[in-house]
Amino acid sequence: MPSITSRRALLLGIPALLLTVGVVTAGAMMRSVPDGLDLALDKPTAAGLYKAAIAPQANPIAVGAMHAWTVTVRTPAGAPVKVASIAVDGGMPQHGHGLPTAPQVTKSLGDGRYLIEGMRFNMRGWWTLDLAIDGPKGADTVTFNLVL
Repeated sequence: MPSITSRRALLLGIPALLLTVGVVTAGAMMRSVPDGLDLALDKPTAAGLYKAAIAPQANPIAVGAMHAWTVTVRTPAGAPVKVASIAVDGGMPQHGHGLPTAPQVTKSLGDGRYLIEGMRFNMRGWWTLDLAIDGPKGADTVTFNLVL
């Protein structure tokens, strides 16, 4: 029969082991962000119909908090795209899940700028923010990578 000391060591050791495994796993996931990941926040869309830029309204980006972003859409020549519909999606590629909220464009700020509200990242790591832009030149997409 195990002694009280052995049982106590076992009861204390299991949570410590689980905590250690969790910390190591989280650290490995942060290190496994692909080398050379494009972290540009201003880039052309996939088909080159537009240039898009994103900017958080609050910096640094707080994990777990709701926040808003500004998206700027321009033509390749730099003219503002004043009328566009923008759908927002994204997620964590390494975890296989989407965003924990359903962010959306809530208003046009003028000069090709649009406000996205309802954005929240619930953990640190590699996130993607996917925008589907439908404007005067047609429909196009762009993906931004974020590492929090």
